Amino acid sequence: MRDRGEFLFTSESVSEGHPDKVADRISDTVVDAYLAADPYARVACETLVTTNRIILAGEVRGPETITKEQLAHLARMAVHDIGYDQEGFSWKNAEVSVHLHAQSAHIAVGVDAAGDKDEGAGDQGIMFGYACTETEALMPAPIYYSHLILRRISELRRAADSQVKGLLPDAKSQVTLKYVNGKPVGATSVVVSIQHEESLSLAQVREMIRPIVQAALPEGWMPAEKDFYVNPTGIFVIGGPDGDCGLTGRKIIVDTYGGAAPHGGGAFSGKDPTKVDRSAAYVSRYLAKNVVAAGLAERCTLQLSYAIGVSQPLSLYVDLHGTGKDVDEEKVAKTLRDLVNLTPRGIREHLQLNRPIYVPTSSFGHFGRTPDAELGTFTWEKSDLVPALKSAFGR
Repeated sequence: MRDRGEFLFTSESVSEGHPDKVADRISDTVVDAYLAADPYARVACETLVTTNRIILAGEVRGPETITKEQLAHLARMAVHDIGYDQEGFSWKNAEVSVHLHAQSAHIAVGVDAAGDKDEGAGDQGIMFGYACTETEALMPAPIYYSHLILRRISELRRAADSQVKGLLPDAKSQVTLKYVNGKPVGATSVVVSIQHEESLSLAQVREMIRPIVQAALPEGWMPAEKDFYVNPTGIFVIGGPDGDCGLTGRKIIVDTYGGAAPHGGGAFSGKDPTKVDRSAAYVSRYLAKNVVAAGLAERCTLQLSYAIGVSQPLSLYVDLHGTGKDVDEEKVAKTLRDLVNLTPRGIREHLQLNRPIYVPTSSFGHFGRTPDAELGTFTWEKSDLVPALKSAFGR
C-alpha cells in the first residue's frame, strides 16, 4: 500500500459460515484433535464441503486411538457450532467421508530431528508478516473493520436474546477506505452480504445490519447511504455449502492482511505447526508487530524463506517502507534473529504452538486478534519483544 497521496483501498472478510471457512474450521478441528492427543502429531488435512456432504482428505501421523468415526463426529459438531441445520446442509444428516492416511515416510525423514540434525522445515516456501499503526491491533484498517463487522454480527446472531433473528451463518463484508497522506480517514463504501431466512425482507435485513456497521466503524466513517450495500442481489436465502462448494485454504488474503501486504501463497488451516506455511507466517507477524509496537517504524513488512528438511531460514528480509525512526533495516533483521530462534522447532517453542489452539483461528483472521493467556491462543500477537528491541536501539 502506498505511503503518500490520496487513494482508495478495499479489503473483504467472510464469516465462519462461509463455505470455505466451514472447511477451514473442520480442518483445524482435526489439527486440534491430534495435538490434544499428541503435541508432536503431524497433520495436513484438507476439507471439502458441499450440499449435505463433508469430505476430509490428507496425511497424518499420530495416535491410532483417533478414529475415522471420531473425526466424522468432530466434523459434525463443528458444523453444529457454526449453526447449520438447513435442508441443504445440516450437521445432523450430512454425509461425512474421512480419507486421511499416513504421512509420507520420505517427508518424515527430511523433517524429523535425528542425531545431530535439528528438525527441518516441513516444506519449502516464503512467508510474510506485516504490521502498521493504522489500528490499535497494528493491522491494516480495511481488513480490521471488515473482520469486526462480521464478528459483531456473529456475536449477535448467537446471543440468547438475539436482535438479529433470521440472519444465518453465511456472510461476507467488504470495506473501502479513503486514504489521505497514507492514513485512512473514512469509508467510501461498505458491502455486507448475509444469508437470511426467507421470511425477512431486504429492508429488514438492511435495518439489522446498519447499526452494527455504524458501531464497528470509527465515528464519522459511515459512508453515504447510497454507498452502503446490503445483499446487492436482493435476496440471499440459499447459502453456505449448499449454495457454494467450500475448500480449505481458499481465503488466505482474508486470513492475513486483506491484500495490504504480500502473501507467500501457503494456507494455514489444517496444518500442524511443523509446517512453516503456518508457523513461520505466525512468527513473521509476531516479529513485524513487535518492531512497530516498539516504535521503530510505522510500517514493517518481513519475509522469511525455508527449504524442506533445512532447519535455519534461508533469508530474513525487513522493509520499513521509509517509516523507520532512525533505524537500519539490516540491524533490525539481525536483532530479530538474535532474539528469536527461527528454526521450526524454535518457533514452535517460542510461541508455544504444539497445542490444540487452532479452531479459533479458522474465522475472522489469524492476525490482529487478542492473545488469551488461559486458552493459550494467538501467542504471535504478543508484544513481549518490545523491551529488548527498544534496548537494542537505545529507545
